[in-house]
Amino acid sequence: MKRILIAALIMFAGFAANTAGQDINEMIRKEASSSVTTSEGMYRDLHLNPELSLMEFKTAAKMADALRELGFEVTAGVGGNGVVGVYRNGKGPVIMLRTDMDALPVRETTGLPFASKVTSAAADGTETPVMHACGHDLHMTVWHGTLRTLIALKNKWKGTIVAVAQPAEEVSGGSDRMIADGLFSRFPKPDYALCFHVSPDLPAGTIGYFPGAIFAGVNSADIRVFGIGGHGAMPHKTIDPVVLSAKMILDFQTIVSREINPVYPAVVTVGAIHGGTKHNIIPEEVDMKLTLRFFSDNVYRQIIAALSRITRGQALAAGLPEEKMPEITLGKEFTPPVINDPELVTRTVTSMEGILGKENLTRVDPSTVAEDFGKYGRTDENVKISLFWLGGANRGKYDESIAKGTMLPALHSSNFAPDFAPAYTTGVSAMSRTMIDLFNGK
Repeated sequence: MKRILIAALIMFAGFAANTAGQDINEMIRKEASSSVTTSEGMYRDLHLNPELSLMEFKTAAKMADALRELGFEVTAGVGGNGVVGVYRNGKGPVIMLRTDMDALPVRETTGLPFASKVTSAAADGTETPVMHACGHDLHMTVWHGTLRTLIALKNKWKGTIVAVAQPAEEVSGGSDRMIADGLFSRFPKPDYALCFHVSPDLPAGTIGYFPGAIFAGVNSADIRVFGIGGHGAMPHKTIDPVVLSAKMILDFQTIVSREINPVYPAVVTVGAIHGGTKHNIIPEEVDMKLTLRFFSDNVYRQIIAALSRITRGQALAAGLPEEKMPEITLGKEFTPPVINDPELVTRTVTSMEGILGKENLTRVDPSTVAEDFGKYGRTDENVKISLFWLGGANRGKYDESIAKGTMLPALHSSNFAPDFAPAYTTGVSAMSRTMIDLFNGK
C-alpha cells in the first residue's frame, strides 16, 4: 500500500510539473502572438530608419524608451551608444539578454513597402545608402518582445534581467566598448548571456544551435612586400615585389591545407593586392589585404606564425636585405570565436524544444562568419554565453530553394528580408521559455 501511495505521489508530482510547464508555454505563446502587430510596427520603424555603426543615436534612444516603458532601470551612453536596462525581480540568477543595433552601408533592393531609403555619411565622410541587411532590426524587436513577455509573466520567475542594446557590432567594437565602460562592474554581473542572430538559411519557425564554437574568430592582416624597382624591360636589375607577392600568395594556400590539423577549420584569404602604377615599371612595393578566420586561439597563432615565416622566407630567397623584409600589420578589431558553453546550450535546447517541439530545433555546423558577442564570454567574469541562429527564411521560399537548388538572399545582401511574424513569435517564445527555466534553476 505504501509503495502504491509513493508511486501515486510521484506520478502526481510529474503531472503537476508538466501541467505547470504547459501553462507557462500557453502564457508565453499568447503573449508572443498578441504582440505581433505592435512589434511589427517597431520592426518596420527600425528597418525604415537604420543607422551605421557608432552612429546609432536615434536607435539607442528608442531602445532606452522601450525599456523604461517596461519598468527597467535604464542607463544610456554605455560604451558610446550602448543601453543597459536592469529589472530586479527578487533573488535569483542574473541573465543578460543582448541585442545589436547597427546597420550596414548597403543599398536596399528588397522592394518592401518599408524598404530603407536612408543615406548617411560613412566613417570616411562619403555618403552611402544604409540598410539593416544583417537582421539587427529583427534582433531588437525579438529582444523587446522577449523582455515584454518576461515582465508580463514576472510571477513565474525570480532573478535579475540585464538587457543590453549594443552598438557597433558590424565593426566589431561595441562589446569591447561596453565592457571597458563597466558593463560587468557598474551593473549586476550576469551568470548567463544569451542572444539570437537571424539565419537566412533556416526557415522561420526554427532555431539552430551548436555546443561550442558556433562562429569563427576573425582578424585582418595587411602585408607590405618590398622589392627593388626598375624598368620593366630590364627585370634582371630588379627584385620584383609583384612576383614575390605571387609566390607568397601561393604558399599561403598551404597554411590551411598542409600546416593546420584538418579537424580544425580555418580560412586564409587574400582579398586585395595592390602594386605598381604603369605597364613598364616594376614597383618598389606591393600591398596585400587578408582576412583570417579560425575557431581557436591556437590556430590563430599558428596562422600568424606561418604568415611571418613564409613572407620572410620568400624575401630572403629573393635576395632582399634585412631592411626590406615584409611588414605584417594585424587589424586592431580582433574578434574572437563565439564559443557557446556546451552545458548551457544543452539546458537551453531542452527549454526551446519544450515549447517549439524537437522538430523545430536543428544542430547546425559552425559558421565562419564573425560576431563580437563572443567577447562577453572571454572576460575574467566567467560569464557563460550562448548564441542561437533564429530561422528567418520564408518557409515557401526555403522549400523551393531545397527543391530547385536556388539560392536564398544571404546576410549582408541588398535583398535580405526575414519573414517577420513566424521568426518573431518563434524567437520570443523560445527565449522567454529559456530564460524562465534558467531563472527557476532548470
